[in-house]
Amino acid sequence: MKLILRQIALAPDVPRQYAADIAKKKLTSAGIKVNGVRICRISYDSRKKKDLKAVYSVLADCEKADIRSINKSGAEIFTEPEIDISYGSKERNGKIAVIGFGPAGIFASLILTENGYNPVIYERGKSVSERSDDIENFLKSGVLDPESNIQFGAGGAGTFSDGKLITRINDNACNYVLKRFREFGAPEEILYSARPHIGTDLLKTVIENITKHLISLGADIRFNTKVTDIKEKDNGVVIKTASETELYDAAILATGHSARDVYKMLYINDIALEKKPFSVGCRIEHLREDIDVSMYGPDYYKYAEYLPHAEYNISHRMTDNGISRGVYSFCMCPGGKVICSSSEAGGVVTNGMSYHSRNGKNSNSALAVSVLPEDLPDDVLSGVEFQRSIEQKAYAYSNSYNAPCQTVGSFLNNNKNEFKTVLPSYEPGVVKADLRSILPGFVTDCLKTGLYEFEKKIKGFSSFDAVLTAPETRTSAPVRILRNAERHSDSLKYLYPCGEGAGYAGGITSAAADGINTALKIMSIYKPDK
Repeated sequence: MKLILRQIALAPDVPRQYAADIAKKKLTSAGIKVNGVRICRISYDSRKKKDLKAVYSVLADCEKADIRSINKSGAEIFTEPEIDISYGSKERNGKIAVIGFGPAGIFASLILTENGYNPVIYERGKSVSERSDDIENFLKSGVLDPESNIQFGAGGAGTFSDGKLITRINDNACNYVLKRFREFGAPEEILYSARPHIGTDLLKTVIENITKHLISLGADIRFNTKVTDIKEKDNGVVIKTASETELYDAAILATGHSARDVYKMLYINDIALEKKPFSVGCRIEHLREDIDVSMYGPDYYKYAEYLPHAEYNISHRMTDNGISRGVYSFCMCPGGKVICSSSEAGGVVTNGMSYHSRNGKNSNSALAVSVLPEDLPDDVLSGVEFQRSIEQKAYAYSNSYNAPCQTVGSFLNNNKNEFKTVLPSYEPGVVKADLRSILPGFVTDCLKTGLYEFEKKIKGFSSFDAVLTAPETRTSAPVRILRNAERHSDSLKYLYPCGEGAGYAGGITSAAADGINTALKIMSIYKPDK
């Protein structure tokens, strides 16, 4: 049987093996025979700045024990979370399609392919290596490829981010996602870190490995192939591209939240959509070392070699003209940089990115303000237009993909907008600006309140030398593609929308889990190919 012991707290510089030894001693002292132990979770407790702790959970493989002995040891019975796979009996006339090769599409494709369904996978962008070349060329030349960029291509937008795998959802598929990432080359620490991340440098290799694996098993991956139309026909789905029209038994739609042309196509085809809340704002950058010291306290330098670079997650809720609205940090990238994530010509979009080491000079995160459906016109696609208008305004400011940037001191107190200790990391470059000329008034008002509130939580957060780079507009989908309990579209029975773009996930892991569960639903209906 497996038993888990939690909350074993040690100083950060104490070897991890001590936690395993403590767990084993507790179990054997309770009369339980232990075959082996391993650390399965590590987090860091910095609530008491002068008493930093590494907090461990230890998983033990034990001989069968009675409940009294288990309780005496302080352990709990542990059951490994697993996904349930079942196969349906319905005969298929054709294949299953997967539209989009981001986290939802990738993991849906993995489940389908490895269980004998051999899907056809459509991805408008390019493979990882070709996509990387296009991004590098864009950052140097300012010439954007609307189909191959930080939003579109193998791995989706997450490939060029921090590769953050944190999620708040409780789903057995999340454990499966971590294990598979590890299998395809992610570092082992994602299996036990409380805040797992891969880093864009390693994630690109992981995506390449998954791609090769799928192709070796018979998946048909069609890069550079944009789906232009989806309609129901003959108890299936017709998918149209620039060069072909094919009929499928079912299609998984996993196109991500930047595929605005897909929303428009669905709207024209009377596929049920609804507006949903999203957020816009900017990126804030501090010196990484300053955030580390603020989060860990004065003992940071004592334990620096044992501690991960600090992350934060802060929020504040306020009433703005009678509307309850939130301002919060999002997608925090320790030791990372800010990068242009535009996917449409003539629009500036910012995002954060980190390598696995997270050893860059600055740390950054999004500061995002809630945009509610009632803030927008009735048109279901008005959120898309709201995002686009901000992006275009930012581009017009410099007539380039250089992003508007302002120090916190200038933003809060109208100080001179001069960069000093914190230098903007945004690529391809920044232009000094008053962000009030770029972002809507209610957004900048909430950002100002948030900055003052966050200073109370993290000392130095609102330092006048910190820099704000705008706009951050792609935090989540402004549209939800409506689906029912069976996971297919309310309007098209054989279309299965999932992931971030459909409005049912937020982040790599939750999107991947949604793709897995969508594929499992289809598999429970249809027979596999073999």
